[in-house]
Amino acid sequence: MSKKKNRIKKTLVEKMLGAHKIPYKPFVIPTKQINDVQQMVLKGTGLDEHRVYKTLVLSGKKTGPLVGVVPLDMYLNEKALAKASGNKKVEMIPLKKLRKTSGYQHGANTPIGIYERDHYPIFFSDIAKKQGEILVSSGEIGRSVEVNAEDVAKMTHAKFAPIARTSKP
Repeated sequence: MSKKKNRIKKTLVEKMLGAHKIPYKPFVIPTKQINDVQQMVLKGTGLDEHRVYKTLVLSGKKTGPLVGVVPLDMYLNEKALAKASGNKKVEMIPLKKLRKTSGYQHGANTPIGIYERDHYPIFFSDIAKKQGEILVSSGEIGRSVEVNAEDVAKMTHAKFAPIARTSKP
């Protein structure tokens, strides 16, 4: 079998990273269906939940749609995101409006693709800056890229802010 057949096709996000000359490492992460969404299964992959980031799409009166990116093992602090973004309050986009708003289905939202498509304000947890290398979705369910957080923040004009919390609100 040729090497070409074994190669995984690059996602649009991976192509964007390449165009911006940002180094990345692609990952394919197993998923399972839970209710009406696909969830990543990190058990057995060797990946640390604290280095894998979820991309959450919200809305605020001043900004309209905006994006918060926090570690998978933490929760988004909506009050802190509202403050960082200049909004009085922010709310999660309803699941039924997510694809129309972000261009991605639940589980595939990526700060890179969302910024390139819509230029929404992006906010990364300040933890990402300290970690350096993090994993974010590459725009398809079960596909992620390991990238330098500061490189991606620069590409997406994102800001770092203390928007992650360890417990539910």
